[in-house]
Amino acid sequence: MKQIFPLLFLYLLAASCNDDKNEVLIWNDPPTAADTLYQNPLFEPDLADPSFIRASDGWFYAYGTQNDWAPGITRITPIVRSKNLVKWEFVANAFETKPSWKSEGGIWAPQIVLNSRDGYYYLYYSFSLWGDANPGIGVARSPYPYGPFEDLGKVLDSQSSGVRNSIDPFYIETGSGRNRKSYLFWGSFAGIWGIEMSSDMKTTVGTKFKIAGNGFEGTYIYPKEGKFFFFGSSGNCCEGADSQYRLSVAVADDIKGPYKTKDGKDILPDGVEGTPFLRGDRNTGWVGPGHNGEIIQDDNGRYFILYHAIAIDNPLLPNGATRRPLMMDEIVWTDGWPAIENSVPSNTKKPAPFFE
Repeated sequence: MKQIFPLLFLYLLAASCNDDKNEVLIWNDPPTAADTLYQNPLFEPDLADPSFIRASDGWFYAYGTQNDWAPGITRITPIVRSKNLVKWEFVANAFETKPSWKSEGGIWAPQIVLNSRDGYYYLYYSFSLWGDANPGIGVARSPYPYGPFEDLGKVLDSQSSGVRNSIDPFYIETGSGRNRKSYLFWGSFAGIWGIEMSSDMKTTVGTKFKIAGNGFEGTYIYPKEGKFFFFGSSGNCCEGADSQYRLSVAVADDIKGPYKTKDGKDILPDGVEGTPFLRGDRNTGWVGPGHNGEIIQDDNGRYFILYHAIAIDNPLLPNGATRRPLMMDEIVWTDGWPAIENSVPSNTKKPAPFFE
């Protein structure tokens, strides 16, 4: 068991740099007065395709797509952490070495899940090249949210699943007791698909099913009041300041669908997008918002969503890849439907989420 000592100074001994499982992890507690305002971006230079979790130690941990943050500095699934979703700091890379079940590619679009059955943190990830003929999805696990993560290998790939562009995993559990079921959703502009998962968090069960057409990637499903809200990204994520990436929403009464827009249109046919939710706006300085992370409700009952976007005045990393900082905005539910103010990324100070 790791020992944790809150101090007034900052010191972090990253677990990924030490194989000794008895090492001491020392960090500072944030100021006792909660930050009451925030302003985008939350974290730079890059945390694309974010996924986050509030861990048992009280910290929020967020995970992002592999990228080169600076010359010679490659982050293989970078992990950052925060006490309040506002101030973030880099912790470690999730992997000490890249998974080996595929010969080449990057580790993209991770999703973090805490398994209540064994207490481990499971990290689903895409393993792919740009334009890969056989990309796949793997899973790793760690007893600690900051890793390092032990790779458990491939869950599926395009050849085994019959789904072109098998990336962007999203794992979700529904029900309880005998009615508890687990599902994995995935896909990128070749249909969004789902399949039931076994309790080992790796093995698929039964036959896949399709919930959306070819207009989406980056699936996220949020259960609320007996309904399932599908958030999907459309457009090209990675065209720098010219990106038209955007988010839309559809809703279903059953996790397997049918998912429909606010005006009742089914998103299963190819080319159909959901109800517009978040788009870029050059006047705000931010374009290409999308591939959102989890939605969280703070202790005052307000809802927030994390995602990435592109600053038009600083759109590229030194290696030429699109630079996608971490962003956050509040969701307001009106007549049972989610919306962000003006449907664009905020660029001014906003009331921050509150956590006890």
